[in-house]
Formats: sequence, C-alpha cells, structure tokens
Amino acid sequence: MSAQKAKNISSVPIDGFSNIRITSTWTFLQSVDWSEPWLIGLLVFHLLCFAFTIFTCKYYRLQIFHFLLMVTMVYSAEYLNEVAAMNWRSFSKFQYFDSKGMFISLVYSVPLLFNTVIIVAVWVKRTFSTMTELKTLQLKRKAARENSKKTQ
Repeated sequence: MSAQKAKNISSVPIDGFSNIRITSTWTFLQSVDWSEPWLIGLLVFHLLCFAFTIFTCKYYRLQIFHFLLMVTMVYSAEYLNEVAAMNWRSFSKFQYFDSKGMFISLVYSVPLLFNTVIIVAVWVKRTFSTMTELKTLQLKRKAARENSKKTQ
C-alpha cells in the first residue's frame, strides 16, 4: 500500500521555480512568479475589466458590448495559449502555457468569466425588477378599471 502511495506521489509534478509539489489549483497558483511584468499587467487588466463591469451596470448597451468582448476573449484563449506557448521566451522567465491550457484558463479566462457572470446577474435582476414593475402597473390599471365601473 505505501509503495503504491509513494509511486502516486512521485508522479505529481514538482514546480521548477519553487520546488512545490503541484497537487491543487492553489499550489499551482503559488508556484507562479507573480513579479513578472506581463503578469502584473494581466492583473491590472483584470482589475480594470472588473471596474468597467461595475461602471457599466447602469449602461445597458455598453454592458452588452463589454459582455460580448469578454466572451470573445475567452473564446480566443485557446489560440492565445498556443501563440504564447510558442513565444514564451520573449516575455516570460518560465513556460507556463501547457497543452491543456490550465494556466491560461486560471489566470486569463476565469476572471473574464467571473465578470460575465456578474453581468448576467445584473441582467437577471433588471429583468425581475422590470417584470415586477409591469405586474404592479397591470394590477393598478385593473383596479382603476374596476373602480371606474363601480362609480358608473
């Protein structure tokens, strides 16, 4: 039993930068060198995207454009991963871009998808409030009609 466990542990990859065994998403993210300028730029980009998502909550058409742009960016992540895997030496110290796309998914696509979920939640809330206002207006009109019939 312990020989099987030792074999399983030895098959877990070790990060070359920090010598941490990568066993979960958290240890994977810990093994990333976050001081690289392109990663700092990516974090700033995601913060700006989040701020823009919050800012556009009151502007429906702008929010639609922002939503479609982010979905397109997520859709293009596979292509971006391939390009980055071929050219990583020109902008990074380490090769983060694996064939399965785990890195690009975690640091690029997940924050964008988080923003799109926020936008969808805003749309659902807006739809519910519009439906509530419509039903309230219908009930008021119905009550006004009934009152006008009683007075006649």
